[in-house]
Order: sequence, then C-alpha cells, then structure tokens
Amino acid sequence: MAQSSEAQERREAREADAAVQCELATSEPADEPRGAGPAAPEGGAPPSGAAGEEGRDEGDAEAGGEAPSAPLESLSLRDGPIPHAPLPPVAAPWRSYKEILANLAQRVLDAQRPLRILQALRWEADVEEQFFRSKQRELPRVTYSDDLGFDPEAKQREIEEILRDAERELGKRDRLGQILRATADEYRKVVSMLMGRGTKAFYTLSRELYGSPKDKLPDGKTSVRDMGFVLYDLLTAIGGERLGPSQQREITAEMAALELNARFDRFFGGASIRVQVDDSLLADAAAGSDYVKIRSGAMFSKSDVDILEAHEGWVHVATSLNGQAQPVARWLAKGPPRTTAVQEGLAVLVEILTFRSTPRRAKKLNDRILAVDKAEDGASFLDVFEWYRTEGYEEEECFQNARRVFRGGVLAGGAPFTKDACYCKGIVLNYAFMRAAIQHDRAMLIPFLFVGKVAHEDVPVLHAHVTDGIIRPPPYLPPMFDDMNGLAIWICYSSFFSRLGGTAIAEHYGRMLEH
Repeated sequence: MAQSSEAQERREAREADAAVQCELATSEPADEPRGAGPAAPEGGAPPSGAAGEEGRDEGDAEAGGEAPSAPLESLSLRDGPIPHAPLPPVAAPWRSYKEILANLAQRVLDAQRPLRILQALRWEADVEEQFFRSKQRELPRVTYSDDLGFDPEAKQREIEEILRDAERELGKRDRLGQILRATADEYRKVVSMLMGRGTKAFYTLSRELYGSPKDKLPDGKTSVRDMGFVLYDLLTAIGGERLGPSQQREITAEMAALELNARFDRFFGGASIRVQVDDSLLADAAAGSDYVKIRSGAMFSKSDVDILEAHEGWVHVATSLNGQAQPVARWLAKGPPRTTAVQEGLAVLVEILTFRSTPRRAKKLNDRILAVDKAEDGASFLDVFEWYRTEGYEEEECFQNARRVFRGGVLAGGAPFTKDACYCKGIVLNYAFMRAAIQHDRAMLIPFLFVGKVAHEDVPVLHAHVTDGIIRPPPYLPPMFDDMNGLAIWICYSSFFSRLGGTAIAEHYGRMLEH
C-alpha cells in the first residue's frame, strides 16, 4: 500500500508541474522568440538550467557532456511549437546573381540597339560630287539628319536608370557590374556625342571615348603620334620596294562576296554568316553581328580578299558571335568605344601574323593616326585631303580617307572624329598584353581577347568567371589563337631580338651593304 501511495503522489506531482509549465508557455509575450530560455535576473547570472545556448553548449563540451547531434535534439520538450517558415514574397520569386546580371546585360543590349554611330555620321553621295565639282577648293557641304532614329533625351534617361539599378542590385564593388556599368555609361556618352555632330562638342566626347593621337601609351612617355611618326619613316622607306608580285584589283564586289561566303562557311561551320553587297556603304567593307557588307562598285585584289577574311571575319564577326554565345554576360556581343582599340588592333594584328598585310596596307592605317593628329591641330578637310594626295593616294582615296577623319566633326579643323587613331594603338597594346600574359604564365588569358567585345582590363575578370558558368570560353578563334605554340615562340623571339640590340647589329650590316 505504501508503494502504491508513493507512486500516486509522484504522479500527482508531475501532473501539477506540467500544468504550471503549460500556464507559463501560454503566458509568453507575443513578441518573445519561441524556444528562448528565461531571462537572467538583472545584474546576476542566469538561473540554474537557463544558461544561454552558447554558454551551455561550450560548458557541456568542456565537461565531457554530449552535445546535441542534430538541431531537433537541441529543442527542449518545454519549448513551444516549431514556427512555420515565412511565406515567400508576393511580388516575385528570388533571383540568383546570374539572373540579375543577365537581366541588366539584356537591358544594356536593348538600350544600345538604335545607336548606330557610323550610320548617324554618314555623308550623302552628293557631298563627294559637290567637292570634286569645286575642283577640291571648297569645303564639302555636309548636313546631318535631325532624326537619329531614337529620342536622345529618353534614351539617356533609360541608360541612367540602368546605371542606377546596376549599382543598387550589384553594388559598386562587383567587378562584372563595374564592366557592365562602364559599358552602359559609354553608350550614354555616345548619345551626347551624336547630338553634337558638326560641333566641337562632338570632338570633345569623341576624344573622351576613343582617345587621341596625343594620348600616352602605358609607358607614360611615348604618345600615339610618336609611334605614328616612327612607323611613318619605316613604312615610307620600304613603300617603293618590289617585295612580291603586283596585285591587280580585278575582283568585283560580287565575286568577293561569293568567295568570302565560301570561306566563312568553312570557318564558322554551322553559324550562318552572310556576305552581301551594299550600295550605301562608305568603306570598302564593314562587319556586323552575323554579316559582312562589301561596297558596291569596289574592286579588290586577291590580297584584299585575304585581308577581309581575317580582319572582318576571324575577328569582328567571330567576337560578335562569341559574345552572343554568352548566357549571362550578354553585353559582350556589342562593342562600345572602350573596346575599339582591342577590336581593331586584333584585326590588324591577325593580318600581320598571317602574312596577309602589306606595307601599303600598314601605311594606310598608320596615316590615319597622322591625319587625325593634323586635324586636331587645326588642319581643315582641304588640308588633310591635300596631305593624302602628297602621300601618293588617288583622289578618290584621298576623299574617303579625309572623310573618315571629319565625319561628325568640324570641317574647318580643330575638332575631328578620333576613332581612326585606335588602329595602330591597338596593335601595340594587344602585342604588349600577349607578351605580358606569356611572360607571367597567364597565356590562358590570350584567347579571351576574343570572348566578345572587350577592353584589356576586362579579360582577367571575365576569365575568373569561367568556372562558375557566368562566362563561356570563345568558340570561334583564329587558328594561331586556337593553338598558341607558334604565337608564343613568335613573341619570345621578338622580345629576344629587341633585347639583343638589334639596331646596332642592323647598322653593322647597313655599313656592309653600302659598299
């Protein structure tokens, strides 16, 4: 009987204790976190058995006590019910970093779509006719359409909104976000530049976006124009040499288009690249995202067609397609001005590496630097036209070359379009980048010059995001960049010859050849 009475008393005690605990649990303040222990008395230690979670776990571990092996085992039986997970936001589902970046990139692409720089700067055909009717004595009479194909103020507001959203959603320090914002900001400046066509404001923004022959190279000493003068002397010296069979321009634009279509089919495989003749084109050729246009009426030599294959196809079209293949960094499909030096420099460098370029071709590109430099210093369209004539160009070429410099600018001088200074600058900077990559055991970065339309500072950042799937390696590469053994040895020996004191040795043989 005694044992039965004691058991009854113990049961009654447990039931009473449970009732008390239930009353305490239901009287918790509504904003008290579920599962929290009783508060410590003011100025004293927590009551026995009510130590904070961290203190109790550490003490138990030090004392050899068994720590909970799973989150549920750490819950006290006296805790309230486990709270439900919060409901998802009603406005939209969560977005990954890749989704945010891809969305912003698509907005940049959409915003730049109507910005057709060269189309906005083109001269009508009657401008050339008027100039030659005046016996090259009057400045061309050029007018630009007020309709740019978009509302400039609305376009700037659209881009500014993208810039604000990119900074808010990605932060100022995100490196891919910095590239995207730099790209969008340049498109905003392009709008302002086009609004200033025919004025000095156009030149001011052109110089900011594309640079100037007065700009210094990264050595801080040599200017672009200094390099142009050195090349001018070297190329002029060999300009009259007979270095190969004469190249007759007997290939029509239609024949060149057929030949290039066949070559691009082999190079690009499944990608559909169109080569078409265009009677509104000012230059002999121009490349787009998946096409190459050739000027109607232009005549080409076999060497010219070889150059178009490498320059327009292997570089300009290939980098466009490589950029379009990016699932996230979609802005790489289009080239803002900050990518022009890399793009044009690569295109010309590929001509050189494949032995397709000629002294005449190289001189033509280098003379663009000097023509822009003369125009910056005040030379008018007439002055630059006449300078080209003294350099041995045909009159039609003189007009086309001078027009490149003055389109959008001030024909009286002092405010040209500076884009043409990028070509030879790009050759030097691309070569220096490749040489540095090989010397610093980072040769894997070189093919990423072709991942899309990039600036040199973008390449290490883009390459770092291959492993996380944000950047895809470029599928289309010129042969010497697909297998870089030949390129590496060419760069190594080029550096070796320059360190060897090539000038002194060449002077020795120069003296020998004089006798």
